[in-house]
Amino acid sequence: MEFTLVTAAIVFGAIFLVELPDKTFIATLVLATRFRPLFVWIGVSLAFLVQTLVAVSVGGLLAQLPRTPVEIFAAAMFLIGGVLLLRGASKADEEEKEAEEEFSHKGAATAVGLRAIGVSFGVLFLAEWGDLSQILTATLVLRYHEPLSVFVGAFLALVTISGLATILGRVLLARVKLATIRRIGGGVCLLLAAVTVLEIAGVFGG
Repeated sequence: MEFTLVTAAIVFGAIFLVELPDKTFIATLVLATRFRPLFVWIGVSLAFLVQTLVAVSVGGLLAQLPRTPVEIFAAAMFLIGGVLLLRGASKADEEEKEAEEEFSHKGAATAVGLRAIGVSFGVLFLAEWGDLSQILTATLVLRYHEPLSVFVGAFLALVTISGLATILGRVLLARVKLATIRRIGGGVCLLLAAVTVLEIAGVFGG
C-alpha cells in the first residue's frame, strides 16, 4: 500500500484545521478537567483510531467507483465542508459554550483508570460519528487514492489535537479564536474543492 509523506502532511494540516474548532476539542478539554489528562487522551485517541479506520475504509470503497463521478463527489464534499465551516464561524463562541455545558455532565468525576479511559472513549466515539473531519477524511481518500497516507495524516492530526486539548486547551481558547480557525479551515476546504474541479476539467493532472 502506497505511503507518501507529502500527502500525509497535507491531510494532517487539513484535518487539524477542521477538527481544532470542533466540539470534540471542547469535549476533550472538559473531560480532562474531570479525569486524569493521560487517561482522557488514551480514551479519546482510541475513539479517533476507530473513527479514522472507518472513514478511510469508506473512502477506499468509494474510490473503487468510476473516477470522474468520484472526483465530482469529492469536490462537492470539499465545497460543502468549506461552506459549513465559513457559515458556522460567527457562531463558534456560542457553540463553544454550549458544547462545554453539554459535556460537563457526562461521566462520573470520580472515574479513574480503565473507567476514565472508557468514558472518554464513549463520549468521543459517539460525538465523532458523522463529524465533518470524518467525512473529510473519507473524501481525502477519494482525492489522493492513498488510504495509508490519509490514515496516518488524519490520525496523527486527531491525536495531536486531543493532546493539545488535554494539556493546553484553556490556554489555546484564551489566545486563539475558534471563529478564525474555522475560517482558515473553510478556506482550505474550498481550495481543495477548486483544485479537484480543475483536475476534473483537465487543467492539470491529478
